[in-house]
Amino acid sequence: MKKMKKILFGIAAFFFIIQIPLFTPERNETDAEPESDIATAYDVPMDILMHLYNSCYDCHSNYTREYPWYYHIQPVSWWMNLHIQQAKKELNFSEFANYPPEKATKKFEEIQEMMEERKMPLKSYLIMHQDAKLSSEEYRDLTEWAIRMQEELRHKKDSAQAL
Repeated sequence: MKKMKKILFGIAAFFFIIQIPLFTPERNETDAEPESDIATAYDVPMDILMHLYNSCYDCHSNYTREYPWYYHIQPVSWWMNLHIQQAKKELNFSEFANYPPEKATKKFEEIQEMMEERKMPLKSYLIMHQDAKLSSEEYRDLTEWAIRMQEELRHKKDSAQAL
């Protein structure tokens, strides 16, 4: 029984120590102007941009809007930070204008696929962020926009090759 108390005390001590703000990861925020944002290089209608802001940008950009109360609890903030970093590595709307045309086309294909299969936003994200849930119409609009963007990029590539 004494050994169990020591183990529980050790776990509790560890839990309290990691709550020190020193161990909180840096937030996904910046004051920099969004010079490389997708909307600076591509035709993103306002309704599509709002869908992206509301449902995608918290993880797939350099601007997470609000951090929920549970972000301040370790190891939750580590998990969230890791999730955001992985999401940005996969697709970062804040850096999208820097993608070469081939990569941008591929990303638009992936956006189309994610919207058609309704894989994004993640169900785990929607549990605490109901406002990020997309309607069937919004999924359709995002899918159609991604297809148009692929066609536009392919047309530009074909035109450039014809010269």
